[in-house]
Amino acid sequence: MEDEKTLKKMAEAFKELANTINQCPDREEARLELAAFSRACSLVSPLFRCLGIAFKFAELDYVSKVDDLAEASKSILTLPVMMDGDIEANCVRRAGSHTRNLLRVKRGIDMVKVLFEQILSSEGNSLKDPASKAYAQVFAPYHGWAIRKAVGAGMYALPTRAQLLNKLNEDETSARIQMQNYISSAGPVIVYIDQLFINRQLGIDW
Repeated sequence: MEDEKTLKKMAEAFKELANTINQCPDREEARLELAAFSRACSLVSPLFRCLGIAFKFAELDYVSKVDDLAEASKSILTLPVMMDGDIEANCVRRAGSHTRNLLRVKRGIDMVKVLFEQILSSEGNSLKDPASKAYAQVFAPYHGWAIRKAVGAGMYALPTRAQLLNKLNEDETSARIQMQNYISSAGPVIVYIDQLFINRQLGIDW
């Protein structure tokens, strides 16, 4: 059984990040701390675990990259400083670079946001449709045929909506509130990260 407050912890941590961004007159100048960011991202990991085999690839990939950012935060204060360091070292696109890992982690945050949006707008107990749409929108464009096929097969092993809420110790009402809170807070964080990449002419589609 997961921590009874997984969704609440996620929503609150991302609300703090969104507040940091929104309080800055020029959002792009917001100095989002790497430690706070990686901590918030680590709170999303249990959700991937609860989704089972379909998102095993995402869980393993996401967790390892969040761990890298958490380690980096011991010596790097903010996201912009981290990215500028990689640009200077000419290693932005190298496998394992902090900036590349940040882009992958951002997709994990985005996938969960889209998944929650789909869950909130759908009826019924199946998560297959919401999860398939979230995967197709966020991850599929960057995955080869083999991974897409494996994920498609795994969609049949997803927990039902009721099983997911049970694993998360949530009822329908509390889950809806926290999912909506996460959606509202994750949105500005995703836009902020995209902007960091775009402003540095790094692009976000790689």
